[in-house]
Amino acid sequence: MENIPLLENEVLEDLFEDKKIIQNTTLYRFTSDSVLLSRFARAKVNDNVADFCAGSGVVGYHFACLNTHIKSLTLFEMQNSLADMCERTAKINGFNFAKTVNIKLQDIGREYDDKFSLILCNPPYEKAGFDNDVYEKAVCRKEITITLSEIIEVAYKKLKFGGRFAIINRADRIAELFYLLKKRGLEPKRMQFISGTKEGKPYLIMVEAVKGGKEGIEVLPTQVN
Repeated sequence: MENIPLLENEVLEDLFEDKKIIQNTTLYRFTSDSVLLSRFARAKVNDNVADFCAGSGVVGYHFACLNTHIKSLTLFEMQNSLADMCERTAKINGFNFAKTVNIKLQDIGREYDDKFSLILCNPPYEKAGFDNDVYEKAVCRKEITITLSEIIEVAYKKLKFGGRFAIINRADRIAELFYLLKKRGLEPKRMQFISGTKEGKPYLIMVEAVKGGKEGIEVLPTQVN
């Protein structure tokens, strides 16, 4: 493990077995939904994987630890501080297969069109405004800089035909999510609700959609978190 200096307010936290991830205690920190998505998505041999709205990289890096047979991982994150943490986490763990691109999703270049066989995304869930929240945290939780529709549009362009898009969002946005996916040619093929208790009402949903896929969806048992 490479010795990489930490900046002010940064800590090393457990990622997977002996792997570590850099987190900033004053910024948005990953929650269990990121790990749930990384476990829900399925990898194929030599997948070229992208992590949209990567934050500090937990979804992409945890997925890569679970699926060592992927070919590459590209993390897209618009906030400079989070993208920098992604890069240093890769160096600490020797993730030579990974690279970070510090850019807004809407600005990703055409060189990435039809490139990825799998895209992971833990996007902002909320539609509301700032509510006096810190901007750096707010853009991770709320659709301030990008909407769900825009994320799906970019995913469609960057996926290969037959590529998969795995996303997590609020359960009460299921109708909107399915409508936007199908409208853009991303056919939902697997879905799973997440609930806080066995009898509880689901509060999140995970969906895997396929570019150009045929109709027909597998509904998995509800995940209790």
